[in-house]
Amino acid sequence: MSMQDKDRAAIEAFLAGSSLGDVRVISAERLSGGVSSDIWKVALTDRTVVVKRALPALRVAQVWEAPLSRNVNEANWLEVVAGIAPAAVPRVVHRDAEAAMFAMEHLDHPVWKSLLKAGAINPDFAAKVGDTVGLIHARTAGQPEIAERFDTGDTFNALRVEPYLLATARAHPDLADRLEPLAAATLGTNRVLVHGDVSPKNILVAQGPIILDAECAWYGEPAFDLAFCLNHLLLKCLVVPSGTAALLTAFDRMTAAYLACVDWEPAAEVERRTARLLPALLLARIDGKSPVEYIDTEPERDRVRRIARPLIQTPPETLAAVRTAFHEGLDHV
Repeated sequence: MSMQDKDRAAIEAFLAGSSLGDVRVISAERLSGGVSSDIWKVALTDRTVVVKRALPALRVAQVWEAPLSRNVNEANWLEVVAGIAPAAVPRVVHRDAEAAMFAMEHLDHPVWKSLLKAGAINPDFAAKVGDTVGLIHARTAGQPEIAERFDTGDTFNALRVEPYLLATARAHPDLADRLEPLAAATLGTNRVLVHGDVSPKNILVAQGPIILDAECAWYGEPAFDLAFCLNHLLLKCLVVPSGTAALLTAFDRMTAAYLACVDWEPAAEVERRTARLLPALLLARIDGKSPVEYIDTEPERDRVRRIARPLIQTPPETLAAVRTAFHEGLDHV
């Protein structure tokens, strides 16, 4: 049986247990870019859906395994957020925990990453992302039932803390005394429902953001989501140098919009923790288990290392300090 036939058989078996009505599969297109899951765009007789199936080992150069239960986490996150910001997520239409699969509605909007790399940088949209993530955090803070449902620290550690922070500590042993306590502090902070992969590649651009790929969902450290997305805005400055001013404005707008939502603790505390995480994530996207594919020359990687390392050694207190250091580093490294 060919891979295409195997895909189709798996999808048909999964959908057979759904309440979608006529689930005859007209076509199943395997989508590219699935590092942690098989992802298909599936045309049925009356609709198009996206089907995701978690992989036991991620498709990266280094060994990176993670629990299949993250597929359930993602579907759970989508359903919780649908009750908070329904326009910000696709609707889950079927799920099967045993198969580690779920289906959601297919939405045809541009991917934010593609627009940013093409130089189409809209700071207003970045502010909407900050506002949406901040709203999700604010509405889930102090919610014991959500905390229990997303008690998924082991998965978050496998998908985020170990491959990003701890792998980077191994690559830079002189920074381990900074990165290892940062990793422990991140895992030990449990305050809101965290997405864990708020990246432009996982955000569709509609009137507002539509956020995808919540496999890392965890009741934890709010600073991680903000730092993770701001990190990508900074790194894009190396890819689109002509857009640096707009990207840094987008950085500021996202930061301000997000922090305006913080009501579960002092906003300055969230900012301080974000400012400590951000340089670590900059370095992690160069020397961790998931390096960004668009910084692909050693001189460019060294630029990021030379900017990030001093910020890890002497942690900043504000995101403005990180932004300024990054901008100055671009000019002088």
